[in-house]
Amino acid sequence: MKVNLKQRLGEERILLAPGVYDALSGLIASQAGAEAVYLSGASIAYTRFGRPDIGLVSMSEVADTIAVLRDRIALPIVVDADNGFGNALNVQRTVRVFERMGANALQLEDQTMPKRCGHLDGKSLISPGEMAGKIRAACDARASDDTLIIGRTDAIAVEGFVAALDRAEAYVEAGADMLFIEAPRSMEEIGRVVERFAGRVPLMANMVEGGKTPIVDAAGLEKLGFSFVIFPGGIVRAVAATQRDYYRNLTRTGSNEAFRDRMFDFAGLNAVIGTPDLLAMGRRYDGGDA
Repeated sequence: MKVNLKQRLGEERILLAPGVYDALSGLIASQAGAEAVYLSGASIAYTRFGRPDIGLVSMSEVADTIAVLRDRIALPIVVDADNGFGNALNVQRTVRVFERMGANALQLEDQTMPKRCGHLDGKSLISPGEMAGKIRAACDARASDDTLIIGRTDAIAVEGFVAALDRAEAYVEAGADMLFIEAPRSMEEIGRVVERFAGRVPLMANMVEGGKTPIVDAAGLEKLGFSFVIFPGGIVRAVAATQRDYYRNLTRTGSNEAFRDRMFDFAGLNAVIGTPDLLAMGRRYDGGDA
C-alpha cells in the first residue's frame, strides 16, 4: 500500500527513514520494512565519487538517483536537495525536476554554495530573508501540496543556537512543512527545539554516529516530540566497513571462502533483486510460458 507522507507524519508515532543512495539500497530498505527512505546527498558523494559531502554532487545527479529509486520502490522518498543548487529560481527548477522524478519531500538548507555536511566545521550561511524566499519559491513551484518542503538551518554551528531558533521561526512562517534544525549539541538544545516548535510543525532529527548531536533512538525521539528521524549515512558506513574487510580478506587469502557467511551467494542476491520474477515476466512478453 502506498503511504501518503503528509498523513503519516500526522500520526503520533515517529517515522523512521533509513538513508539510501541507489536502487539496491532502497530496495533492501523496503524489504526490511522501512516506511520511507531518505536519499542522502552525502551518501551519493561517498559512493559515487569516493569523496566527502562538500557540495560536489549536482542537481542532475541527484535527479537521476531519484528516478532509479522510484522505478524500484513505492515508498515515500525524502530527498536531500542541499541548498537548492542555487538561488530561488534554481530552487524552483530543482523542485519541479525532483518532483517529476518521484520525490515526495525536499529538504532545503540555508548554506551558501558550495555547501558541506552539517556535522563538518567551516560552513557559511545565506541570510534568513534569502532562505525564507527560497522556501516560498519551493512551495510555489511544487505541482502537488502532498510534496513536502523541509526547511533546514545549519545556524547552530555558525551563528549560535538562539539565531538558529530565530531562523527556524522564519522558515516556518515562509511555509516550510517540516522543520530541521541541524546538529543540536546537547539534550538541552534538543529540548529547547521541541519546546518551541513541537505541535506547530513536524520536527525532523538526524542521527549521525560520531557527529555533533547526542544519539537518541527513534522511540526516545518520539517521546521528546519529534515526528521524523533519518539515519542518512549509516548504511554507507556499514557498507564501507564491510568492503574494507571483504577486500582485505580476498587479497590476503585469494578466496571468498572465509567471507561466505557475511555475503549473499549468487542465488541469494538474485532472489533479493527479483531475478526469477523478472525473467518470468520477460517470457510472458516473449510468448513463452506464463
